Amino acid sequence: MHRLALWLVALAVALLPVGAVAQGAVADPALRAKADALIAILDGRGAYDAYFAASFREKVPKAQFSAIIEQLKATLGVPQKIDSLTATSAWSADLVVGYARGTASVRLVIAPEAPHAATGLLITGTGARDDSLAKVEAEFRALPGASGFGLYALGDDKPLLLHGYNVDRAAPLGSAFKLWVLAELARQVAQGDRQWNLIVTLGRPSLPSGILQTWPAQSPLTLQTLATLMISISDNTATDTLMTTLGRDKVDALAVSAGGAAPVMTTREMFALKSDKALTAAWAAGSVEARRSLLVANAATIATAKLDPTVFAGKPVAIDSVEWFASPAAMAGVLDRLRAADATTRAILAVNAGLDPAIAARFRYVGFKGGGEPGVLTLNYLVQAKDGRWYAATGNWHRADDGVNEVRFAGLMGRALALLAAR
Repeated sequence: MHRLALWLVALAVALLPVGAVAQGAVADPALRAKADALIAILDGRGAYDAYFAASFREKVPKAQFSAIIEQLKATLGVPQKIDSLTATSAWSADLVVGYARGTASVRLVIAPEAPHAATGLLITGTGARDDSLAKVEAEFRALPGASGFGLYALGDDKPLLLHGYNVDRAAPLGSAFKLWVLAELARQVAQGDRQWNLIVTLGRPSLPSGILQTWPAQSPLTLQTLATLMISISDNTATDTLMTTLGRDKVDALAVSAGGAAPVMTTREMFALKSDKALTAAWAAGSVEARRSLLVANAATIATAKLDPTVFAGKPVAIDSVEWFASPAAMAGVLDRLRAADATTRAILAVNAGLDPAIAARFRYVGFKGGGEPGVLTLNYLVQAKDGRWYAATGNWHRADDGVNEVRFAGLMGRALALLAAR
């Protein structure tokens, strides 16, 4: 469960500080010229070294940038023109770039001094022209491998399907399983068994994503801090600490009641299982009880194992077995539980919206948790429309033979949410 590329947070190519938006800002002519020149850069024809500052090129090598713009072109077609430029300062602007089949929202920052090299570029979202849910579904169906998505209205009864595809087919979740952990924590807080400000000690480190794997052993943290890190930056060590604190049996019960399966692995267990072919095979072939026994029998080894960070460096690894699974319908149910939880739970979900800011601004509230590893991607949103209506949007894509195109998939989910906001 590697840390997803930044574009899963906001389709980022590179992010450098932009600063506060200046009211009534006027773009310097150099900024407008740089914006016009961006079309050739996004098409792969421009001079990368001349366009970008050295500070940008160090963060985003040309090969990485080229791969990202090719993903954009595969989704949207050829870039054609700057549809609009809204200055946020003399040297920064929000752009809408017109492509053959859609648009991309882009934030551009340039240096004030000549030759005004670009110091920051952030692709915050994509959209299709003359879009519809039928078109979104058709593109979901065209994804190589297996995929599914569902848009649900949330109310007093169970989630009501508005539009979807493969909504009852279970799929690997990656880090989205952490929504089960948050739901169990919220349940225990509601029952008075736990308090958000309860201080616990940090458990054994897992691998990134996250930051707590580098912290001193047994550092004290509140449950709210652990939950916020688990959801907002998908901190694996925070997740494992919470699972141990809440009780593995309680997390298992919540997952099963929410349409998942037990036993629910910790992230450390998942890394250890995927790194050992014998354990991978035993897990894949095992029943629920056999899997529980496997985790117990290997607990000491897993707890002290030196985890291999390269396990996700190549092709997909055991994504059909050593994973967490649930369908779009089940994930919509989890999101509905979290909607009904307390304000702290919803605030934790909203720290990282995981969505193009322009689309997020169309909602009153956006909560998010995604997940993935090579060959696996899932994005899950809890949103409230401006008129107060609540919705869940959840989608997945996985393939065992290769990686998935994060930009393409995030663009599809963004389009679905934009259409949902327009209901």
